[in-house]
Amino acid sequence: MKETCLCVHGHFYQPPRENPWTGEVEKQESAAPYHDWNERIYCESYQPNTKAKILDKGGKTVKTVNNFERISFNIGPTLMSWLEAKHPAAYQDILEADRASRTEHKDHGNALAQVYNHMIMPLANRRDQVTQVKWGIEDFKHRFQREPEGMWLPETACDEETIEVLVEAGIKFTILAPTQAKAVRAFHHHEWHHVESGNVNPKVAYRSFLRKDPNRYLDLFFYDGLIAKEVAFGSLAFEAKHFADQIERAKTKGLAHHQLIHVATDGETFGHHKAYGERALAYLLYVEAPKRGLRMVNYGEFLAENPPAFLVRLNEGEDGEGTSWSCSHGVKRWKTHCGCHGGGPEEWTQHWRKPLRESLDWLRDELVKIFEFYGNQVLKNPWEARDDYIQIMLSSSAETRWLFFERHAGKPLTDQEVLLSLKLLEIEKYAMLMYTSCGWFFTDISGIETVQILQYAARAIELAREITGKSLEEAFVKRLAEAKSNVRKLKDGRGVYEKLVKPFNVVIASERSERSNP
Repeated sequence: MKETCLCVHGHFYQPPRENPWTGEVEKQESAAPYHDWNERIYCESYQPNTKAKILDKGGKTVKTVNNFERISFNIGPTLMSWLEAKHPAAYQDILEADRASRTEHKDHGNALAQVYNHMIMPLANRRDQVTQVKWGIEDFKHRFQREPEGMWLPETACDEETIEVLVEAGIKFTILAPTQAKAVRAFHHHEWHHVESGNVNPKVAYRSFLRKDPNRYLDLFFYDGLIAKEVAFGSLAFEAKHFADQIERAKTKGLAHHQLIHVATDGETFGHHKAYGERALAYLLYVEAPKRGLRMVNYGEFLAENPPAFLVRLNEGEDGEGTSWSCSHGVKRWKTHCGCHGGGPEEWTQHWRKPLRESLDWLRDELVKIFEFYGNQVLKNPWEARDDYIQIMLSSSAETRWLFFERHAGKPLTDQEVLLSLKLLEIEKYAMLMYTSCGWFFTDISGIETVQILQYAARAIELAREITGKSLEEAFVKRLAEAKSNVRKLKDGRGVYEKLVKPFNVVIASERSERSNP
C-alpha cells in the first residue's frame, strides 16, 4: 500500500545579537517587556515548543509534548550557542528530541545542519562559502553528536556553486522553495518539463547533478508552497484540524509511489508570529495526523526509502545569481533596492543596500590582505586554519588551543605569535559575521540588524589596527556614506556608524582602560 507521509520543517533562527566587544546581548527596547529579542522569542516559541500543551475541548491540558521530536528542524548555530548558555534545559530538550527521532526514524534524525551565520551563499565568495558550510557541519557534530545528512541554506538562497560546496562537504540534501525549480524530467526520459511558475510536484525528491562533475549530485526537496504560505501568513498555525484538512486536500490519489506532503516555514511561526501556534502544531502532530493515517517522517528517512526518480534544473534568478524563498527577484533583497522590504513607511527605499554591500566587500578584501600577510608568518596554511577555527569557537579550553596550534602552527610560536594568530582568526570570524543576511532584509540601514553587522565590521577594523598600527576605519566609513538612510537625522551610513555603532566601542574601550589602570 502506498503511504502518504507528512513532514513539517521548522527553520529556527535569530541573527547573532552579541556585542562583539563584550559577548553579551545588549538591552533592546523594541523587544519590551523582555530584555532582548532572543529572550522574547525564547519565551514565546523556543521553550513552548519543547513543552507544547495538547488541550481537550474544554481547554484542559491532557498531554505535554516536545514538538521537536516530530518535526524536521534546523536551528542556527549562533542561536544554539545562545540557548546553550542562557537556557540549558531547553537546549538539552532539543538535543534529546533529535536522539529520540533517530530511534523513531531508522537512525535518521530530525535535525538538519545550517550554514553558520546565515550568510546569503550565492552572494558570498567561494572561500567564505566553504568555511560557512564547514563551520555549520562542525557545530552540528559538536551538539548533536552525529554527522548531518541535510543542511538548511539561509533564505533557501541557492545557485550551482552553492550546491557544489554542499556536495564537496558531504551533505546529502537541502530544502528549497517550489519557485526555485526551473525544469524537471524522469531519469530515463529526455524531455524536460518547465516548472518556473512554482508548479513543481513537491511530493517527491529530486536529484541535481553537478555541471562540473556529472557523477556527483545533491538531492532536493521542494516544499508545498500553498500550504507553507497558509501556515506563515494564513490561519493554519492556529487550527490543527484546518491544517490537517489542507494536507488531505494536497494528496494525489492513485500514485504508484509513496508521496510526501511537506512544508517549510520559520519555526518562530509556532508561538511567536502566531500566538500559541505550538499548541496547534502539537495537536496536528500527535492527534490529527495519526488519526488520518498520515505517517510522520523526516527528510533523511523518506529519502532513504524513496530515492529520487526525477532530475531537476534550478532557476538561476533574474540576474543569474540564484534564487531564494523570500525575494521574488532572486537574491536582490541582499544587494539592491528590489522592492522587497519589511516594515517602515512605504515611501522609504532600500537603495542603501548596494553601497552597504560594496563597503563590506571592500573591507573584507582589505582584511584578507592582512590575514594572509601576517597569517603566513605564523600558520602553515591560514585558510585551512580558518576552516578549523570553529573548534576553538566551540571550546576555548587550553587543550583545544594546544591541539589547534599543533595542527596549524608553521613553527614553534611565542605567546605573542599565538595572540597574533588568534587575533587574525577573530578578524576573519567578524568579517563573515558582518554578512549575516538580516543586515539587508529590513527597511533601513539604521535597523538593529544592520547596526549589528556594522558592529562586527568595527570590531574587525579594531583588531586589524592592533596588528598593523594602521586603521581602515576612515576609508570604510567614507564608502559607507554612499548608503543613504531614510532617517533624516542619521543621514547616511556614516551617521549610522558614528551615532549607533562607534559609541559601543568607545564605552568598552574606556572600561578596558580603567580595568588595566586601577
